[in-house]
Amino acid sequence: MRVLAIGDIHGGLKALIQLLNKLEVKDDDTLIFMGDYVDGWSESAQVIEFLIELSQTIKCVFIKGNHDVWCENYLREGEVNPTWYIHGGKETMESYSGFSAEEKSKHLEFFENLRMYYLDSKNRLFLHAGFTSMHGAEKETFKETLYFDRTLWEMTLAIDKNIAVDDVIYPKRLKHYKEIYIGHTPTTNFNVDVPMNAVNIWNVDTGAAFRGKITGMDIDTKAFLQSDAVYTLYPDEKGRNKD
Repeated sequence: MRVLAIGDIHGGLKALIQLLNKLEVKDDDTLIFMGDYVDGWSESAQVIEFLIELSQTIKCVFIKGNHDVWCENYLREGEVNPTWYIHGGKETMESYSGFSAEEKSKHLEFFENLRMYYLDSKNRLFLHAGFTSMHGAEKETFKETLYFDRTLWEMTLAIDKNIAVDDVIYPKRLKHYKEIYIGHTPTTNFNVDVPMNAVNIWNVDTGAAFRGKITGMDIDTKAFLQSDAVYTLYPDEKGRNKD
């Protein structure tokens, strides 16, 4: 029985299916999706439909990402956030062409039921972005931080690796959990196309929205597999690339 963390998807259904086939997902696996299912490539609505169907046969944990919040607001109220529109929202809106009101309602329910974070029985925390509270994600005052924050990852990258956990200057927010798994900040920002580890944090967003891949990691062994670079599966699209 495996627990697999799946990085940000951003509308890349072809890459997601390819990855799950490579992982040879079994009925007793648990898949923890790190958020940002939509915005980027042309199949965002189709990704949501696929995930809903997948969850009927495989145990899935779905974390909420910032792009998912924007899409949720669009489906609920017709709200088109200007920032969202230029960062993949346009493509997501287009992907819903042909979907019925009933189907959109089902997708809205999916978004509304996404978890802000997930803490497993081994004290491993999964969330999309980060948290700032020294008391942990459960005590975060501003819930938006859980899917927007980048300071947790940036801080962890900057920590002197020789600092002991019991040192007075060791960040208190890292002490609450055995491990922390995040997405949101692509590792490709650091010229890395595989998962990155810093202290007790693993970042599994390997840049699928841009020139990177979707990653699936076995969180017990740290072995991982990846899709092809998503842009190669959508050769006629730019995704969220500016080039």
